[in-house]
This record gives sequence, structure tokens and C-alpha cells, in this order.
Amino acid sequence: AYEIRYVTRVQTCALPICRFNQHVKAVTGATMTDNLIIGSDSEVILHFDLKLEDGSAADSTRVNNKPAKMVMGDGSLTPNFEACLLGLQKGEKKSFTLAANDAFGEPNPNNIHYMDRSRFGADLEIQEGAILAFSQPDGSEIPGIIRSVAGDSITVDFNHPLAGQTVIFDVEIVDVKVAPAPTSKGDQ
Repeated sequence: AYEIRYVTRVQTCALPICRFNQHVKAVTGATMTDNLIIGSDSEVILHFDLKLEDGSAADSTRVNNKPAKMVMGDGSLTPNFEACLLGLQKGEKKSFTLAANDAFGEPNPNNIHYMDRSRFGADLEIQEGAILAFSQPDGSEIPGIIRSVAGDSITVDFNHPLAGQTVIFDVEIVDVKVAPAPTSKGDQ
């Protein structure tokens, strides 16, 4: 269950597609190793396109021509997505389809919250389809989609927007290297 303290801002850009996007970083020109195969200890730079079954685009690194950088096993990707990347190497392209349960899961009715308008800032324009960021008790934020506005009652959906959807990932592996070992504060 989510404890929503207050609305912090209106998201004007697309909702982050998955935990993966929360860890995506712009490529900074790091030196990578040729011919390394993606394994459980790899750092991977890749382009990806995420589409729905009808072909509509959900997300892409190609929009700004900035490939994503991720580390296998760090929790930023679902295990099913990581399994699809295992064994690929620099220069390879692959397309794979993930059913809803293997991608973003099915919608959970417990993630639908009914909130009073008074919990939102008076100057905030609330519209169906808007994506708002809500602060959690630990200080992190979680996006919620406004599903309906009826008088002073607002329905907020905290399910992933692609929950229940089969998705198609097209990937191009730009580079692969062994991920650096995590450092503890005592090692610095």
C-alpha cells in the first residue's frame, strides 16, 4: 500500500516505462571491451525501442539518440528482460516479446486509490490522464495516473501504465564490459 503525503509536481514528460528507466544514464564515452558476451556481471550500453502489440511506441532511447547504460543484476531490469539479453554481444540486434506477466505484470486493484481533491494543491489543474508524482514516507516518489475526476473525488492509479500489456522490446547492443565491483564506504 502507498502512503501518499502530497503531490510534488506534475510530470510533463512520459512516465518512466519501468524500473530500468530509473537507472538509465547517458553514455559518457566509457571504454568498453570488444566481443564480450552479456553475462550476469555485465555493464551494457544499448539502444532499445519498446512497443505495444499494435506497433505503437511506448519508449525509445533513439528519440534523443542516447543509448541506455545498465548493469545486469542490479535490480533495474526485470529478470525476464535480463534473461533475454544474456548471451548477446556488441553489435547484435534482437527483438523479443514479453507477455504482461513477464513484463510489467497485471493491474492490481489495490493500486487504485480514491483521494479527496483537498489533498492536491489548490493551484494544481487535475485532468484525466495526467501523471503526477506523489511523495512516499521514505522520500521517494511514485508516479500516479489520474483515471477520473468526479467532483471532489479523484481516482489515482499507481499501477504501471503498461500493466496488463504484452510488450515488444527491440534492442541493439552498443557495447558490453564487465561491471565494476561495488565499493563500500570503507574502501574509499
